[in-house]
Amino acid sequence: MPEGLARMTGFASHLFLWLLLGAIAAVGGPVGACAKTLVIEPGDGALQQAIRSASAGDTIVVSPGVHLGPIIIDKDVTVRGKEGAIIDGQGTSRVVTIDAPSVKLTGLTIRGSGGLLATEDSGVFVTKRGEGSIVENNNITGNLIGVYLKGPRDAVVRGNRISGRSDLRLNERGNGVHLWNTPGSVVEGNDISQGRDGIFVTTSKRNTFRDNRIHNVRFAVHYMYTNDSEVSGNVSAGNHLGYAIMYSSRIKVKRNSSKGDRKYGFLLNYANRSDFDGNFVEGANKCVFIYNANRNTFRRNMFRDCQIGIHFTAGSERNSISENAFIQNRAQVKYVGTRHIEWSANSRGNYWSDNLAFDLNSDGIADEPYKPNDVVDQLVWRHPAAKLLLTSPAVHVLRWAQSVFPSLYPGGVTDSAPLMKSPASDYSRTGGDGS
Repeated sequence: MPEGLARMTGFASHLFLWLLLGAIAAVGGPVGACAKTLVIEPGDGALQQAIRSASAGDTIVVSPGVHLGPIIIDKDVTVRGKEGAIIDGQGTSRVVTIDAPSVKLTGLTIRGSGGLLATEDSGVFVTKRGEGSIVENNNITGNLIGVYLKGPRDAVVRGNRISGRSDLRLNERGNGVHLWNTPGSVVEGNDISQGRDGIFVTTSKRNTFRDNRIHNVRFAVHYMYTNDSEVSGNVSAGNHLGYAIMYSSRIKVKRNSSKGDRKYGFLLNYANRSDFDGNFVEGANKCVFIYNANRNTFRRNMFRDCQIGIHFTAGSERNSISENAFIQNRAQVKYVGTRHIEWSANSRGNYWSDNLAFDLNSDGIADEPYKPNDVVDQLVWRHPAAKLLLTSPAVHVLRWAQSVFPSLYPGGVTDSAPLMKSPASDYSRTGGDGS
């Protein structure tokens, strides 16, 4: 072969090899780099040592048995437990601390944190450096705080079973999932019980809590100083209170249910510009309590079998309440104030199970407005024993007099377009039946 041609052929070969290596590096990282899988048996410090020796992207498989903590994960690794794998914090501090981005923690039983709220003792504690980390499909039990997200962006807590310290008094317990300043983080598909609050969030934004089941706690979901977020598809059962939205704005609250919560289904306290759509509350003392909350919208919700459907007080203004169903509540509305408030929108009001109305033109709207809190209702609020007189002729005369002389009406809620049928279309996803 001529010398010049040989040189050209050699150059072409080197160029091809250089391009090939460049393409491999672009799609697969440095040449020769590959993730490893490390299988760790129980042993004194074995799991922590494996994390120290691992490289970013490695997977650490935790074998069945008890692995003693506390553990700190400070690299981008996956820690995956086989069935029966337990990390036990031995009653000290935080059982697992995630202090690196994109960590995945899955398939483990995590137990035995310390017992001090002051030091934020937790089953899983995710620091600000844990951006994008995932805590998934674990059994997190017997810890003071289940999972604490303290500052990471876009973290995910998904599909875990989280149960707290039922041996402690309620105010001594931590929360199932506690979030602080963790924008974009998601809590979904968890079963949470035995903590103080199921999910507690403060000073955050753009969070999503969906499809969780929360029971045997104080508040199922507790919002403080958190904006532009979503609460959807959750079930609260047998708690002191279902959903407390406090000092927060622009929250989308949809398709949640509260069943048998003792005091309130929903509590709004300084909650503003939020949407409540398609929720279901049954069996609480008050289905909804609205206190100094403004410009919120309630549509397509069902409030059933509560002592009071909605308790509305403290100067709340510009709230839109329409196309809801109020069914068999002892008192449908308790309004504390003297202003006249309209509860209909776009010529559609709400359905009231105790409204014995006519619809002569068959348009689905009752022919007369409905006023759920007249003088008789207010008398009963102040003097509950007066319920014995509700069927008496005197009460019927008083209500007739109000209809003839509107000036006797004390102010309060008027539904100018009450619905003849419940607008509830599909409550099967949140525990209702639409009846």
